[in-house]
This record gives sequence, C-alpha cells and structure tokens, in this order.
Amino acid sequence: MSRCLISQLEVQGFIERCMTAVGTKPHHARSLAEVLVEGDHRGHYSHGLNRMDMYVKDIKTGICAKDGEPVIEKESVATALVDGKNLLGPVVGNFCMNMAVKKAKEVGIGWVVAHGSNHYGIAGYYAMQALKENMIGMSFTNTSPLVVPSRAKECTLGTNPISVAAPSKDGDSFVLDMATSAVALGKVELHERRGDTIPEGWGCDAQGKLTTDPKRVLDGGGLVPVGGSEATGGYKGYGLGMMVEVFCGILAGAKYSKHVRTWKVTDRVADL
Repeated sequence: MSRCLISQLEVQGFIERCMTAVGTKPHHARSLAEVLVEGDHRGHYSHGLNRMDMYVKDIKTGICAKDGEPVIEKESVATALVDGKNLLGPVVGNFCMNMAVKKAKEVGIGWVVAHGSNHYGIAGYYAMQALKENMIGMSFTNTSPLVVPSRAKECTLGTNPISVAAPSKDGDSFVLDMATSAVALGKVELHERRGDTIPEGWGCDAQGKLTTDPKRVLDGGGLVPVGGSEATGGYKGYGLGMMVEVFCGILAGAKYSKHVRTWKVTDRVADL
C-alpha cells in the first residue's frame, strides 16, 4: 500500500471548490472545509473527507439550504435560541458558538441552542473556539438514530457527541471530544470497507446481540452505547446519549430520537 501526504490548505481548497461548484456560498463552504480538515487532522477520520459526499449530496438535492444565514429566535443576556434555517451544520455551529462566547464575555456564561441545523462535523471544533478567549467551551449535538440502547433491539438514539475544552498554561489544553456511542459509525464503515472485523463492544446485530461483523452492524443492527454491554456499563453511555437528546433535540424544539432522519436518507430535512 502506498501513502501520500497532502497539505491541509490543499485539502481545504478542494472541499471549498466542491461545495461552491454545487452552489454553496464561499464563506459557508469555507466553514465546512475548516471543520472537515480539522476532523482529519485530529484523527477523526470518520468526520473528515469521509463525509464529503454527504454534504455535496445534501446541497445538490436541495435538502440542505445553500442560501441565507442563521436567525436568533429568542434571546436573553446569557442564552439564545437559534433557527439554523436548514443551513450547513458548521455554519450554524459557528454562529451559535460565536454568540455563546460573546455572551460569556459580557455576563460570565453563554448557552445557545439551535434547531434547523444539519450534521456539523466534530463537536470538539466548536468547544475549542472558546480556548482562543481563555474560556471553557462545551458543544453537543444529537444525530441520526444509530445507537441501540441497553436492553433494546432498535436504533433510537444518535451517537450524540459531547465535547468540553478547558484552557491551561503553555497551550496544553484539556479537550474531550467523544461520542456517547462506543464508536462513531464511520469507524465501523471503514472496517467494513477494508474487510476487517470490529472489536467486540462496538456494535450489535438486528437482534441486539453484540457482533464483530461490521456488515451485521450496518445491515439492520446498530452501535452500542459507550461502555458496551449492560454488564460493562453501557447503560451509562445510554444515559449520556439521552442527556444530549434533551439538550439538543427537545430543549431546542428540533427533531430527536427516531424523529431524526437516518443519515443515508435525504427525503426530508434533518432539523438538528
């Protein structure tokens, strides 16, 4: 197998050209490119170029809006509710995080939730924006139902990532960026493409039984919560995933649980 190294700027430019070619505004394309490149650069290969086709398809089919900007629906000195206007997730994510940072500067804390958004890449990208202002940042999002809760057989929760970033001296900051599932779906996909088995505790089959066959996970099965089986603490990951659904779905007035479209389907908006 041969390997090739490509500069971040070259990859970012490629993504921007792909997105503007299908009608995305240049600054929206740049927001997406920065998040995807950061995902690959930080080793989250399931959330980098691996997802490029999804974003292009969403714009081409019109299921994701390419015009407009996010709008503030409700606001207090420390909180806000944002309508993402069905724009690219990174556009909405940046809008919300910038607002949260601004409010935190003014009153000590900023809490912003959004509906009408889409897949926004790695959660850590947004939490880390606060580090630039010497602040603690947090970012969460619910996702398409890909996780089978403890004692269940059907996918009813998203991978629902949690990210917290805290500054420290000399740039040695603490950054947590984790799915509340055992792994991201993209990692199972990458194993399936390579013909590799997956570690036990990543996913289950259509009967809710743990499996090491990625095809069974992708064909009617699902991911399991962080912690794996109930015996090894999977119910804790289940609880964390539910917490994110409450914050990002129910509190925001967005779709949640099985009401969120599956990520491969583009017959309706995601409304995250």
